[in-house]
Amino acid sequence: MAKLLITGGAGFIGSHTCLVLLEAGHSLVVLDNFDNSSPESLRRVQELAGPAAADALKVIKGDVRSSSDLERALAGGCDAVVHFAGLKAVGESVAKPLLYWDVNVSGSRELLAAMRACGCRTIVFSSSATLYGLPEVVPICETAPIKPINPYGQTKAAVEQMLADIATSEAGWRIACLRYFNPVGAHPSGRLGEDPNGIPNNLFPFVSQVAVGRRSRLSVFGGDWPTPDGSGVRDYIHVMDLAEGHRAAVDVLLAEDPQLLTLNLGSGQGHSVLEVVAAFEAASGQAVPYEVVARRPGDAASSVADPSLAAQRLRWRTQRGLSEMCRDGWAWQSANPQGYAS
Repeated sequence: MAKLLITGGAGFIGSHTCLVLLEAGHSLVVLDNFDNSSPESLRRVQELAGPAAADALKVIKGDVRSSSDLERALAGGCDAVVHFAGLKAVGESVAKPLLYWDVNVSGSRELLAAMRACGCRTIVFSSSATLYGLPEVVPICETAPIKPINPYGQTKAAVEQMLADIATSEAGWRIACLRYFNPVGAHPSGRLGEDPNGIPNNLFPFVSQVAVGRRSRLSVFGGDWPTPDGSGVRDYIHVMDLAEGHRAAVDVLLAEDPQLLTLNLGSGQGHSVLEVVAAFEAASGQAVPYEVVARRPGDAASSVADPSLAAQRLRWRTQRGLSEMCRDGWAWQSANPQGYAS
């Protein structure tokens, strides 16, 4: 099994992926500064992984922008890196673009330099469907135009370009850029889940916080979209399916010749905001009050993946539907009403 460095491994997607990778027998070093995550998530990962993985997870508090922190994290050798570390709030990126370019782009540059120095040339990068901007054709395939409309999306596109450039300039790089659509849900145990700081930026954690009583109501941005019920349609993917996609990407990169893979990770199935609300009410038995307000600038009516290339290259498909996403999300939120601080 491989020795992997996981940057940002304490976050929502990172923690679930750490558990899946541990269960697959890999050994992990997690580098995280815990700015938007909790060390408790990794303690629970260790608990869920069980005694067999007791010595397979090492946690280092550090920053991906720090060459000395990266040197510590890579000191024992590394077969591959899974790079989650970064900032991801669209609104914050508009207000603080320099911060996003520093953390997301400069941090990735530091990481690649450290990898090169230690002889590791295999990386799975946490990218985003945000870089497609306002899609012209739905479902969206990987050859769709890259037209990000906010600094967050622009930083993801910039890191993808950096990875393409290094793959062209140096032989031996094995790279997968995984473009996520809308990760939601939680581990079915209710022990791991999404715990955003402050007001959630995404629909699903906001819905779950309304259901558990932390927030009074949900704002639905636009009721007049050209969709079946007038609310926006998105491709939601269960976080456990997403974690399993990362495991598959690591396996393919380590088994095959050097290459640059760019893949959508989504379900290929769109659900509207109002569908999500109804499904969460059914799963939780709780009301989710909402009000329809004005559209947000930059939102699209529909964003749904064409995931066929990931099915072909990774032999991976989503296995869990909206009802499982809501069931597991409620198991997490009801057991942890204040997140990891509960």
